Amino acid sequence: MPIKRGAESAEPKGKLGVLLVGLGAVSTTFIAGVEAVKEGLAEPIGSLTQMGTIRLGKRTDNRVPAIKDFVPLAKLNDLVFGAWDIFPESAYDAALHAGVLEKDLLAKLKKPLQKIKPMQAVFDQSYVKRLSGTNVKQGKNKLDLANQLIAEIADFKQKNKCDRLVMIWAASTEIFMKQHAVHRNLETFEKAMRENHKAIAPSMIYAYAALKSGVPFANGAPNLTVDIPALMELANKKGIAVCGKDFKTGQTLMKTILAPGLKSRMLGLHGWYSTNILGNRDGEVLDDPDSFKTKEESKLSVLEYILQPEVYPQLYKDFSHVVRINYYPPRGDNKEGWDNIDIFGWLGYPMQIKIDFLCRDSILAAPIVLDLALFLDLAQRVGMKGVQEWLSFYFKSPMTAPGLYPEHDIFIQLMKLKNTLRHLRGEDLITHLGLEYYD
Repeated sequence: MPIKRGAESAEPKGKLGVLLVGLGAVSTTFIAGVEAVKEGLAEPIGSLTQMGTIRLGKRTDNRVPAIKDFVPLAKLNDLVFGAWDIFPESAYDAALHAGVLEKDLLAKLKKPLQKIKPMQAVFDQSYVKRLSGTNVKQGKNKLDLANQLIAEIADFKQKNKCDRLVMIWAASTEIFMKQHAVHRNLETFEKAMRENHKAIAPSMIYAYAALKSGVPFANGAPNLTVDIPALMELANKKGIAVCGKDFKTGQTLMKTILAPGLKSRMLGLHGWYSTNILGNRDGEVLDDPDSFKTKEESKLSVLEYILQPEVYPQLYKDFSHVVRINYYPPRGDNKEGWDNIDIFGWLGYPMQIKIDFLCRDSILAAPIVLDLALFLDLAQRVGMKGVQEWLSFYFKSPMTAPGLYPEHDIFIQLMKLKNTLRHLRGEDLITHLGLEYYD
């Protein structure tokens, strides 16, 4: 049943626990960033929840509140962080190792970061072949591992006096997987966990544990994870919000900005060649062909959905789209994405666009983690269950209802997100028609 206009929302009283799967570059940059903002050492650049505004009513009304003042979001001072990781080092040591943030800044945040020690992770190297670690759970089967996570979630909530929790997968990309017969419902899924079936990946075990614990779940990687019938059945049954997949940060962010512009002007596309170099843990993992296949599927789908070659065959039929990712250790977290775009215009005359995006992967991902934590918590308090398509804005491969194609155009995604917030607060939706100004 759809959420009613102006739906009542419980106020975000008390602490919100943010449970992170993976305490690597993205998670430590997120946690350190929140701590830095709380201390007045930096601004939350890139966060829609912290810096964004939302127009209400007509343009002539001049009602443009901050989003964080318009909807009841948890405050940064009320966030508590927990994590699982295959390495035992604290958030402070992990942040130093990741090398994203300057040591001087981390030194000022050492006390809160050192307090965050990761719990033992559910991990199987056959799903992420280029990584290995010692801080790993042991169990008689995958259901046992899930029950261990469920116990830890309850323990974390009690010890940290949290009123509510959210869980975000910020760990590595697993090998490419398709839906399997054991995913068809909750009964077959739990049976497969008891039997240690290979179709049950570690990320699915985390998602299952979160949903069984009543905790909203966001998938920041392109893994299949919660996007299967069994876990969607569980989410809907227990009334839990979920979203995913794959944080939209560097090259794909640029594609979802630029491709709608080309399409809006009816400019044709012969080909789009994309290559990346990065040297962080993500780059190392994606150096494995099976993990890269998962990422490639996520990155390749964007242009097809935005440009709609079946609707505009003269402009986009059979365009070439190539994506490459190369692991280059000297670059660290400072990813570089090159794009060569062969377009054509009036009378078929060819043109080219070149993009060289020298970005910082975790700097772009950290505010996404913050926004998802706060918006998922809001969705849960309002009573929104299942797939939260209004959060597609943050993902390369947005989850949708079965049979519904995903919306990748970032401008439509942002309109969808803001209109959802307007709907929740009983405000008129903005269509940008504007005829009322000319009556």
